[in-house]
Parts: sequence; structure tokens; C-alpha cells
Amino acid sequence: QVQLQESGGASVQTGGSLRLSCTASGSIFDIEIMAWYRQAPGKQRELVATIDSDDNPNYLDSVKGRFTIFRENVKPMNTVYLDMHNLKPEDTAVYYCAAGDSPNTGYVDEPDYWGQGTQVSVSP
Repeated sequence: QVQLQESGGASVQTGGSLRLSCTASGSIFDIEIMAWYRQAPGKQRELVATIDSDDNPNYLDSVKGRFTIFRENVKPMNTVYLDMHNLKPEDTAVYYCAAGDSPNTGYVDEPDYWGQGTQVSVSP
């Protein structure tokens, strides 16, 4: 089992920045992908960013150039971050950290593990 704990959510104004952190503990040696998802009120959950065990990132188009995903350890995965800049009201959501043992986590396969979520609110 893997436990994921997010932190860093807050309320900011448009144009502000935040750093979200997610610490993985437990049986982390098989994790191939760590990811950030978000879910805004009344909307479906969406995949924001992923990073694989080779340190390759991928992003939702609407956050490219504004968000950066990175991690402290190559393998095993330990802590993953999401730096968010130039935040917009449409970025308001609960952000979830997720992880999976499959290299297709987030794109073909659902994550195996989820954090509890952290609220990001961006005011106009």
C-alpha cells in the first residue's frame, strides 16, 4: 500500500503562485507515475500533470507554461511537487495527488493510489 499526503493548497488572487507538495510513503518502490488531478465544483475530474520514473513530465494543455511538476527522488518516488504560476480563477479546484504502478497511469490506467486532496482557490 502507498499513502499520499498533499499540502500547499490556499486561496490566492489571479496571477498568484502556489506550490503543492505530495509525499508518498509505504510501498513506493513500484510507482511508475505520479500525477496531479483536479476537480472543480460541478465539473469532472481532470488530469493536470504527470511525471514518470524517468522524470518525463506531461501537462494538460491549459496549464502548459504555467505549471511545473517535479520530484525530489528519481526512484523510488518520494515527494512530487506542482509549481503553479499565473493562476487563474479557472484553476480553482480540489487538487489530488495520485500514483500508479502502471507506466500508463493517467492515460490508459486509473491511478492505484489517491491523496485526500487540497483546495486551491483563485479569486478574480
